[in-house]
Amino acid sequence: MHQPAPFRGDANASLAHILAHAIESSDKPKHQIAREVGIHRETLLRVMRGDRPIGLDEAARVLDVCGAFPRASMILALAGQEDLACEWMRSEMGEFLEDFFTALPGQLERTLGRRVEDLRPRWANGTSQLVARMLAKHIDDFANRDISMALPR
Repeated sequence: MHQPAPFRGDANASLAHILAHAIESSDKPKHQIAREVGIHRETLLRVMRGDRPIGLDEAARVLDVCGAFPRASMILALAGQEDLACEWMRSEMGEFLEDFFTALPGQLERTLGRRVEDLRPRWANGTSQLVARMLAKHIDDFANRDISMALPR
């Protein structure tokens, strides 16, 4: 089980780490990535080393050009989950989180309405465990349904 890294307070270092991974594991050369993002190649190298701060918009462009899911990757990195950000940035899990993080605030607002003020921060960890268990059950239900449909009657 992945545990969040302690918050170091260095968002630039976290972003540099995942950007370097995205760039190094991309099928595009660095000069092409820099050109598509609209920055100089040397600037891109400085960003990768963490020598140059990068804004979220620019980081999102780099991740997008590298074929990663920008929002999911950045949220995971900034939450201290850099290893998962790197592991999931181009996977279906990354795509799931990209859509989930985008949809969740609106769904909370629509579903809870004024009751959103009743939420307590201490419930966050338990709620994340509940969501993970619900997803696991949902996946199991689909798998069982697929198996039962494949069996001869």
